[in-house]
Amino acid sequence: MWESATELGKRYGYRNAQVTVLAPTGTISFLMDCGTTGIEPDIALVKYKLLAGGGMLKIVNQTVRPVLEKLGYNSEEIERIIAHIDAFDTIEDVADGGAGLKPEHLPIFDCAFKPHKGGRSLSYMAHLRMMAAAQPFLSGAISKTVNMPEAATVDEIMSTYVEGWRLGLKSVAIYRDGSKRSAPLNTRKTKDMGATDDVDLSTEKFKNRILELEEELVMLRNRVDQPTRHRMSETRMSLTHKFEIAGHEGYITVGLCEDGQPGELFIHMAKEGSTIGGLMDTIGTLTSVALQYGVPLESLVKKFAYQRFEPSGFTKNPDIRNASSITDYVFRWLGCQFIKGYKEATSPSRSHPELPLKEIPDMEKKAVNRPVADLSRTRKEN
Repeated sequence: MWESATELGKRYGYRNAQVTVLAPTGTISFLMDCGTTGIEPDIALVKYKLLAGGGMLKIVNQTVRPVLEKLGYNSEEIERIIAHIDAFDTIEDVADGGAGLKPEHLPIFDCAFKPHKGGRSLSYMAHLRMMAAAQPFLSGAISKTVNMPEAATVDEIMSTYVEGWRLGLKSVAIYRDGSKRSAPLNTRKTKDMGATDDVDLSTEKFKNRILELEEELVMLRNRVDQPTRHRMSETRMSLTHKFEIAGHEGYITVGLCEDGQPGELFIHMAKEGSTIGGLMDTIGTLTSVALQYGVPLESLVKKFAYQRFEPSGFTKNPDIRNASSITDYVFRWLGCQFIKGYKEATSPSRSHPELPLKEIPDMEKKAVNRPVADLSRTRKEN
């Protein structure tokens, strides 16, 4: 059986026929020196494979030479055609002089995919007919992919399934060229393989390209040292807090980024003059710009918390019972809201009950900046 199988392969032109016995069933696998196995046309006469460890593997179909001999080409013509394939990855005429293959022989060498510099390939309907020819002799389905071009439309894909059903196929698997992010085999060199196709490497243009890349590199290095502002989106979530310091009421509004961290700050004082309102608005704008340029909130809180100036006094916030200024309150509140562990480290202990202090309302009333008309008109005698 071994001898007869080997001789059978050689009889049909397969010079390197091999026979493998699959134990324990004794099944004989007859592998001949073909470019593919089963009912499958070759992807291309020349393929490139990117290796996992780096580098590239060029795979050339080895059946071209015996086919050319069978077609009656002499050795000189065969060598010319083989050299053409090695240089241009296709047997089609793509350069002056051409490969020398007769036009009527071109369909013999058509493959599943169109070569990079060629224009011919097998129609996807040919894949279906190959499968349909063998299906009646099989109990199961055929492991064969129908290769379709990248320009295939939805209607063409649907008609492929319908035609497969009409031909009696039990299953159809379709691959549309370019639908995978990366393919194990390619018909051309890619950048990952160190491709230099279509690149002009003449001395003058090569030097100019190097100068352009150096200028671009200098520009990118300068950009690294420049801060970048990440502006807030047009629509964003926000958090508003009402506060009161010694009778002075105000509102803090914080715009939130997508990650829930503050990206902008607005401070609005109720019933205050233009001076203090303008100052608070300026502080809010400065804080917003700083946050959007990437200044850590911890640095801002550390810098502006516990600033001391009027108005100051007691608050209604149990986490910040006394504020030395509006700025002090705003940034300590931001720390309690957005800095992990800040509230536990700075807030007074809540384990003790609150004791009523009747003097606090009077102290707050005296601390409020009242109009001159509300002050007593008594004059101190010398």
